[in-house]
Amino acid sequence: MARTTETLRERIFACEDGALLGSLHQLARALEVGIVTLQQAARVLEHEGLLEVRRGPGGGYYGTRPDDAALERAMVSYMRMNPAGYEEALDMTSLLFTELATAAARCTDQALRDRLAGLGERAVAFRSMAEFGAFELEFQELLFQMVRRPLFEMLTRVTLHYASTRASPVVESFGAGVGLWRAGRLRIIAAILDNDPDLTRFEANRQNREVVMASLRI
Repeated sequence: MARTTETLRERIFACEDGALLGSLHQLARALEVGIVTLQQAARVLEHEGLLEVRRGPGGGYYGTRPDDAALERAMVSYMRMNPAGYEEALDMTSLLFTELATAAARCTDQALRDRLAGLGERAVAFRSMAEFGAFELEFQELLFQMVRRPLFEMLTRVTLHYASTRASPVVESFGAGVGLWRAGRLRIIAAILDNDPDLTRFEANRQNREVVMASLRI
């Protein structure tokens, strides 16, 4: 059954989204498997969001593509089942953020660089972590646009979402240290705008260490 599932999965990815793969009997003959084996494989792929079974006139097996939200939900479910703790999610987001910021330092799109510069100018006036919450969302979205690395984007979104549902003492600990957080982010932004990947990585790692030390103090 596993081989049939993989073969059918490859057929789906070889076709356009929504393409008709064939009827139950047509696919069984094409794959040289029994009806029951094909139905079992189909259930697996339906669960993955890769297959839609339509009945009645015009029915058959249609290849589909899961949307980003479905993939993110699946990964969050995986993390909950294992389970992953807040500390592990923090490690993952720190590593991913460092790589995203470093890659962004190579961005040459002037419109995006101007937006980043404007974001840094606004951050100077922030006085609370609530303000930085909105800043972080905008900062991450801008990095995604500057880098265009879909896998990194999905993993970052998943880990950030997961971390937001766990206890997060680190964020609260910065309530009295907004200046420290702001200074770190501004150094990272400055390094990105200087198109200096090495300095960007250094500054991102330095702020990540500050967050980890705050967590250990708590």
